Amino acid sequence: MDKAWVLKPAVDKEIVQRLRGELNINEALVTLLVQRGITTYEAARAFFRPSLDDLHDPFLLKDMDKAVSRIEQAVNRGEKILVYGDYDVDGTTAVALVYTFLREFYPNLGFYIPDRYSEGYGISYKAIDFAAENGYSLIIALDCGIKAVEKVKYAATKNIDFIIADHHRPGDELPPAVAVLDPKRPDCNYPYEELSGCGVGFKIIQAYSIRKGWPFVNLLKYLDLVVVSIAADIVNITGENRILAYYGLKLLNSQPRPGFEALLEISGIKRLEKPENPEKIFSKELTISDLVFTLGPRINAAGRIESGNNSVELLISTSIEEARQLAEQINNCNTERRNLDSSITQEALDILQNDPDSKNAFTNLIYKPDWHKGVIGIVASRLTEIYYRPTIILCKSNGLITGSARSIKDFDIYDAIDACSDLLEHFGGHTYAAGLSLKPENLNRFKTRFEEYAREKLKGIHPAPEIEIDYYLTLSDITPKFFDILKQFAPFGPGNMSPVFATEKVMDTGYSRLVGKNHIKLSVVHPHISGYPVSGIAFQLGHHFPEIQKGTPFSICYHIEENEWNGKVSLQLNVKDIKFEPESNFDTD
Repeated sequence: MDKAWVLKPAVDKEIVQRLRGELNINEALVTLLVQRGITTYEAARAFFRPSLDDLHDPFLLKDMDKAVSRIEQAVNRGEKILVYGDYDVDGTTAVALVYTFLREFYPNLGFYIPDRYSEGYGISYKAIDFAAENGYSLIIALDCGIKAVEKVKYAATKNIDFIIADHHRPGDELPPAVAVLDPKRPDCNYPYEELSGCGVGFKIIQAYSIRKGWPFVNLLKYLDLVVVSIAADIVNITGENRILAYYGLKLLNSQPRPGFEALLEISGIKRLEKPENPEKIFSKELTISDLVFTLGPRINAAGRIESGNNSVELLISTSIEEARQLAEQINNCNTERRNLDSSITQEALDILQNDPDSKNAFTNLIYKPDWHKGVIGIVASRLTEIYYRPTIILCKSNGLITGSARSIKDFDIYDAIDACSDLLEHFGGHTYAAGLSLKPENLNRFKTRFEEYAREKLKGIHPAPEIEIDYYLTLSDITPKFFDILKQFAPFGPGNMSPVFATEKVMDTGYSRLVGKNHIKLSVVHPHISGYPVSGIAFQLGHHFPEIQKGTPFSICYHIEENEWNGKVSLQLNVKDIKFEPESNFDTD
């Protein structure tokens, strides 16, 4: 599907010029700052030099004082504490964080990850029964629980208290827990709403440490868990998350916990024997993308294929030998997950292609009872990318139809599902991703209503994938100095995406070539502006190569990155798209 290139809205030129004078950097870089809401020298300094001193007071979270007091009470009384979390990356990192923090000074605790298949997402009755049978009187629920009203009531009948620490959108009624920590609570005035579930867990241990008078420096060792949760859960990397991610990446690159080191090792990122820089001990510097595509899928795979408990065991392990054994087991799960993902995606595509109603539909909703519950969310993401429609993939589990939903820009999938909530047993999630379950007899009505909702919301709109362009450059703008400053915009992610630049009317130098099955290794110049050749890689764009070979001018949009080959580091363009039609709003004079 062709992608539309959309230039970001123009920013105030007076602000750009003033800030350019104060910072003494390139106008394009200043424009990137202003696009991100950074309009003063002080704000720019805070952006380029994130400080842990700028983290918010955890007691600004509604009910934090109650949560800390209840944990203190449990410790003083010798109560058994159960740390509970979802089976995905955010949940398992949150459990590992709070569990290892408490374990340092309190032994009477355990952790619990629900089984995806027998218990499903969130707090389960089975877990509450387990807690009661084993003498637990306090459950700290992380990355879940904000809608578990009846389950928290059920726990109370068994003399079990709950602390809910979640970051998902609440329903109309909050659970009657001792404390409900959620920055998205309507009555919570916490300054930052976008914390991950593990991030909320970090605020708990920060608050507990403040109450006890323990130094903050003791908490820095947990930031590797927080950054992995931020990356994998695709929360905004702005504000407080950006600070946590920045220092979490520094920790991962210098002193990762054994579980992360073992996972990196098994995925091909090795520890250097003699690192020149003690802060960079691996064969490559880890970025948010590495966490999203390397660590995240492997940690997730344990809960998808076997048990999320394996991920927690890996993350709390203290020896590299034990961690390597667990990492190998989890990596095997990831291999199985990839095979299932590939086969189910193809089945889903075949169903859509053979469905005559699919062509004119506004949504994809596909159900097959025997699909593997652990990978349907991944399949939903793939079909959303291919068809660029809100997509729900469903299977059958424990007598219910259960599924995962993914969405497109400007369509709130949570609101769409909420509009059909009378047909559902459970649902929850975010704007772009959600989960749901329903009785089989409600499936057809749900499918019809979901399609009608989307048709109304998207009426008159023709959704198409977009590439948002931050700024137009000439190739001569791309210098090592420019890139050195650009690197300081990292860590990149939602809310602070790696900038996409565009350049018009470039031409092949004659040295571009096809590589792999469908990739182009580019060598381009900017005629009449600069004869300096620039290298690039264009993945999955090989179909453009014949026209490029002809010497036809073309436009490219791209990220700028470093490429290391045979020990030599150079700049290259990671080309996202190529267009041959003329662009109209770029002045080369």
